[in-house]
Amino acid sequence: MRMIFERYQEIIPEFSLFQEMIRESLPIHIRVNRLKVEPASVVNSLKQRGVHIKRMGSRDNTFYLASGLKSAGNIIEYFLGFIHPQALTSCLASIALSPERNSYVLDMCAAPGGKTTHMAELMNNTGLIIANELFPNRHIPLGHTLDRLGTLNTIITAYQAREFPLREKFDYILADVPCSGEGRFRKIRESKDYRETKQMARFPEMQKRIILRGFDLLKGDGEMLYSTCTYNPSENESVVNFLLQKRDACLLPIETGFDYQPGIHGWRNERYDKQLGMAARFYPHFVNSVGFFMARIGKQG
Repeated sequence: MRMIFERYQEIIPEFSLFQEMIRESLPIHIRVNRLKVEPASVVNSLKQRGVHIKRMGSRDNTFYLASGLKSAGNIIEYFLGFIHPQALTSCLASIALSPERNSYVLDMCAAPGGKTTHMAELMNNTGLIIANELFPNRHIPLGHTLDRLGTLNTIITAYQAREFPLREKFDYILADVPCSGEGRFRKIRESKDYRETKQMARFPEMQKRIILRGFDLLKGDGEMLYSTCTYNPSENESVVNFLLQKRDACLLPIETGFDYQPGIHGWRNERYDKQLGMAARFYPHFVNSVGFFMARIGKQG
């Protein structure tokens, strides 16, 4: 059986289990939206209709595995804004950042809006979230998501993330950047394979510019979460290492309640700051969801 992502064999632990997991379909996870409904009400309603619901993580979370639910976006609870289908690891980005109520927040690359609306829920619709999305054709679905889920503390802007104006400083910044998306790949049939494109080689340079601008937009005691859904160290640890070299930044602990592996300290001929061990790598054979990378960042002093 041919290996997938073979180049990462040296950095992904229990690589044979990883190979097995990415040959299975992604499970359907839903996030219950507390801005509109209590989780117990939704869970009971779905169970009565024969959907097997399992809570994921602690009782404080609103994440559920919905086995047997073929299309989470085609049920009444979706249209009412009671639930939002979202990869479990995607939900964990907002948990890792955990913006407090009444905060000033920037989501640098906001579409399609899952993380934006989750942060609004965590903030109980207080404060202000700037949902920045460069491409106008993504504003309509982003706005629909905000409206459907009852998000009231958010406005949409359309700046290049790497050139977002420096006029204001933020308490929290989410930089969930465009990436090669390797973590989303599942080989569910033999004819399906992962293919790289020429565009992917340009991601690291763009990501480095975004992370620098995000850091420069932070208040002195602010926090930023840098995240991708890829395994490639060139888009993950290397980008964060670049920030550590260019700015007085430091990495902060990540708490999500789910298993993850620490960031790596080197890749090929490149060595990274020892702080990268505080970053988090989420692999599908540890958390059955999209592969994810996160680094929580603050300012020194």
